[in-house]
Amino acid sequence: MNHVFLIGKIITDINFKFIINQKNISISTFKIKTLDNQIINVKGYNEIADYVYSKLQKENFIKIYGSLDTNGVVTINTLEKYSTISCNKLCEHYVKFKK
Repeated sequence: MNHVFLIGKIITDINFKFIINQKNISISTFKIKTLDNQIINVKGYNEIADYVYSKLQKENFIKIYGSLDTNGVVTINTLEKYSTISCNKLCEHYVKFKK
């Protein structure tokens, strides 16, 4: 399994579901758009799913550390919400680095 670090903006509503008869209890799914305009499907389980559903919303900027599965979906291990100001500074650095 590949480990990934992503920074991006949530571009879809967050879906939350309970799972029956599985090792995980709940799942949250959504999509993010990264700084280089890639669209990534993201999912989180259990406590992470609860946090995502209760604290995050569409248009929030987040930083994710997770695992990339064979379907190209990132499973969140840890995540952090960015303020808009922090993200704007990060975007400026990215643009300078990319040139």
